[in-house]
Amino acid sequence: MQRLIYISSTRTVLAADELDSILRVSRRNNAAAGVTGLLVAGGRRFLQVLEGEPAALDTVFQRIQQDPRHHAVVILSRTDITTPSFGAWSMGYAQGGATATAASLPDTVAQLLAPVSDPSVRGYFEGFAQVHKAA
Repeated sequence: MQRLIYISSTRTVLAADELDSILRVSRRNNAAAGVTGLLVAGGRRFLQVLEGEPAALDTVFQRIQQDPRHHAVVILSRTDITTPSFGAWSMGYAQGGATATAASLPDTVAQLLAPVSDPSVRGYFEGFAQVHKAA
């Protein structure tokens, strides 16, 4: 099993219904592939962690890279893991930006990360939440 963490930017600002659609489709596709994870959106940036078997991660990540709404997709980390951090989540989600209060994104991310013990995962997401809490 592996964990893949990446960051990307959207080409345009996505409306709430577009984000909802991305989340709905991602949850369906990830569940079918046996992939779990967490997505945090801040402004036009996405930070996502995916966990699953290497072939499944490759399939999901290739789909993400080919999505025309994304650009500047950068892998931050890809490591072998023995225990997944996100249980049965097909995709946990938190959003910053105009709909978030100044403290809500970091608080939401902290709640989502409560079961996660890996310090690098926590560091990426806590830092992202602080930077993008009002993005």
